[in-house]
Amino acid sequence: MWRRLGALVCVPAQSTRLCTSVPRHCSGRPISGGRATIFALSSGQGKCGVAVIRTSGPASGPAVLGLTASRALPQPRVATLRLLRDPGSAEPLDRGLILWFPGPHSFTGEDCAEFHVHGGPAVVSAVLGALGSIPGLRPAEAGEFTKRAFQNGKLSLTEVEGLGDLIHAETEAQRRQALRQLQGELGQLCQGWGETLTTALAHLEAYIDFSEDDNIEEGVLEWVDSTVQGLREALLAHLQDARRGERLRSGAQVVIAGPANAGKSSLINLLSRRPVAIVSPEPGTTRDVVESAVDIGGFPALLSDTAGLRDSPDLVEQEGVRRAQDRLAQADVVLALLDATDLASACSRHFLETVVTPGGPSTPSRRILLVLNKADLLPEGMQPRGPALPPHLLLSCKTEAGLEAVLASLKRELAAVCGDPTVGPPVLTRARHRHYLQSCCEALGRYEQSRTRDLVLAAEELRAARRQLGYLTGQAGAEDILEVIFRDFCIGK
Repeated sequence: MWRRLGALVCVPAQSTRLCTSVPRHCSGRPISGGRATIFALSSGQGKCGVAVIRTSGPASGPAVLGLTASRALPQPRVATLRLLRDPGSAEPLDRGLILWFPGPHSFTGEDCAEFHVHGGPAVVSAVLGALGSIPGLRPAEAGEFTKRAFQNGKLSLTEVEGLGDLIHAETEAQRRQALRQLQGELGQLCQGWGETLTTALAHLEAYIDFSEDDNIEEGVLEWVDSTVQGLREALLAHLQDARRGERLRSGAQVVIAGPANAGKSSLINLLSRRPVAIVSPEPGTTRDVVESAVDIGGFPALLSDTAGLRDSPDLVEQEGVRRAQDRLAQADVVLALLDATDLASACSRHFLETVVTPGGPSTPSRRILLVLNKADLLPEGMQPRGPALPPHLLLSCKTEAGLEAVLASLKRELAAVCGDPTVGPPVLTRARHRHYLQSCCEALGRYEQSRTRDLVLAAEELRAARRQLGYLTGQAGAEDILEVIFRDFCIGK
């Protein structure tokens, strides 16, 4: 959705197999009874100066020897220039750099190799075809390299998600948030919570098993109760983050709203720096919602140009107004736009009273930025005339006067909505995180309810809470979740 800034191009697994020219006789069976060795283009499709092809698995070493016609592998983690040949015909394919990463000291934890070759399609196809002809190698599926890194304990599940977000990050704030998650901050926080739960559960079970033997110190149950209560409060506080991490990851909803002919379409075109919407002096031109993804000072925003809010006998325009009102209800930030020369009109006054003022439908989670457009039509030195106005900004979409002030204010609003990804504890970036953390809190709440009735049931609730944290970090089984996460990766990652 966001404009690409050098991110890897994701392609379906089927299309990669079609362009690899892998021979039909390549079975992909492991050469030594272990798991198959996989290979893929990791640097993205298309012509480029250098393409990177990687392998992972037990046949990575034989693949290097086969393509270089060498008797010995290169020195680990040292780039070595070699002539690459087809292992069947010995025909030269290209001259490139070879990098050898013996396991477990590699990205996946397995033997890995990288072939840095010239990025022409013919060269890439020839090298991929040569790899496919080697017994034990097969094309990788989407996200399979990262999946093996997870399975071999090189990455936690939250780190895997951080890696995916980093690959797809298109704004500076998204990059910073993803990097923190990739570095393991969220996983370490959850691990600490899990260790606290494990300790509390161990003490509770010891009390259940040995309390009658007088071998348990006094105050054990009180300590468990206090620990569980403190943990539950910490989890609830973390859940009350206004979904800042999720907003930053997916982009804040910024809705441009106002009466007809206030210049909403001109504003979305100006902020997008391209003709997103049709601009016409005739009121009511915009009927449907028009969207544009932009980067505002490092924060991702999904701009929505909406129909002018007014009463109209036209059925199509009525539907457009209904959709505009629905989008307003979903907005994180509202760019409330008025015509600076028409503030005294009934439409402008109604918009101020119902959308902009505190008495309208604004909520604490939705921020409103009032902008008065067409400032170039005001007499020089004259302020807009009309009803008493809340704080506002003057703008001319025609001359771009006031644009810098609007962008600066919009950036501040987005920073408040998305938060600063570099400070504070790591945030939740997915609905999945929130679901499991909420489920953990609910189990801790049930512990407090069952504690006075049955300690065995109370211990089971602590186990359930710990299991929910395990689902979040990937330490507990959730194969359906894993498949979705790895499927969203690019082939070769």
